[in-house]
Amino acid sequence: MENIKKNRRVFGALAVVLAVGILMGGVIMAPKAHANLVSEFLNNLISPFTGGANASLAQTSTLANVPLYQPVVDYENTVVAAVKNASPAVVSITISENVPVVEQCQTNPFQNLSPEFQQFFGNDFGTGTVTQPCDTGKTTLQQVGGGSGFIISSDGLILTNKHVVSDTKAQYSVLLDDGKTYNAKVLARDPSQDLAVLKIDATGLPTVTLGDSGSLQLGQSAIAIGNALGQFSNTVSVGVISGLARTVTAGGGLSGGSETIHGVIQTDAAINPGNSGGPLLNLRGEVIGINTAVASDAQGIGFAIPINQAKRDISSVQTTGQIQAPYLGVRYLAITSDIAKQQSLPVTAGALVRGSDTGPAISPDSPAAKAGVQAEDIITAINGQAIDANHDLATLVSQYNVGQVVTLTINRAGKTITLSATLAVRPQNSQ
Repeated sequence: MENIKKNRRVFGALAVVLAVGILMGGVIMAPKAHANLVSEFLNNLISPFTGGANASLAQTSTLANVPLYQPVVDYENTVVAAVKNASPAVVSITISENVPVVEQCQTNPFQNLSPEFQQFFGNDFGTGTVTQPCDTGKTTLQQVGGGSGFIISSDGLILTNKHVVSDTKAQYSVLLDDGKTYNAKVLARDPSQDLAVLKIDATGLPTVTLGDSGSLQLGQSAIAIGNALGQFSNTVSVGVISGLARTVTAGGGLSGGSETIHGVIQTDAAINPGNSGGPLLNLRGEVIGINTAVASDAQGIGFAIPINQAKRDISSVQTTGQIQAPYLGVRYLAITSDIAKQQSLPVTAGALVRGSDTGPAISPDSPAAKAGVQAEDIITAINGQAIDANHDLATLVSQYNVGQVVTLTINRAGKTITLSATLAVRPQNSQ
């Protein structure tokens, strides 16, 4: 009797293992079609050994009919639809420059010898047979780089990164999704953000839909599209929003140098060289960011400028033909708890107005100067919004328009005062 009980337990365990294997195969291949077959097989297999098999099989049959993979199908269909919706408006940008043509010129290998030695070889010895690279002054137009962008108006306005089109001497062309190529003109470069607007001579173009980057949440799906490595146009990568309100220092581009970018989106959707300027989408196919940088010393960390920060630039170009960025006119040190402790500051967050090697604390004739801001003032808030690690001064200023009056809350030598400043148009190459 004991052996029979043991056999029942053994065969019962075996049946469970076989059931799981068959169920998994059935669910993956065709869950509904295999449900009855699985149930019948298990009944025949374990009914001699278990008395409660029918109840267990009823539950197993129910589980087999659960559409476990339906959400995955829905997700994939959603991603495909989002890409189809946006791809026609995503473009590849080609950067071309006139580069020197290096030719092979004839030379006398002994021309640098003294005359008494040259006479042994003759003045024309080697001429016509020996050549070396030389610059004749000739140039040729050659592709030197590439990037991405997307069409924001049917009459040919294109948004991209400033570093993609930073070379004022270069020529730019745009390749559309349908294979057509147009010469492009840079209408405006944002002096405070890594954004630029191009124009091509075309009408009736497909456009993207701009979303709302202000409502993004961590873990939300993100889709990046761009001209990866400058040769694989409309490359798609999928990931999630892995960080918000980051501050990064990005370098590279044809002009070299680096630029600090505030309030950017972090994503693990693959962003490769050439993706710069392309759109970051949500699952509705709406643009929520502009891909701009990647952490070179890490894997799966890329950054995008929130689309809400670009909407002002787009509106400004459409109404004035240029990008008018708001400008306060101060250089500052972002205060942290460590800096506050080291320098015995009265507050642990804010913007300490202080000059640097690049210029004075307050730019002459700037809105800050006119408002009465002084060096070593600590700006703690703008219009009541506190300045802290997640809301730096530059980001808060960028949220306003040229001509708007903002109230600055300032800690001056331990006392709190308020000043009013009228934001002006940011000059080129200003801080």
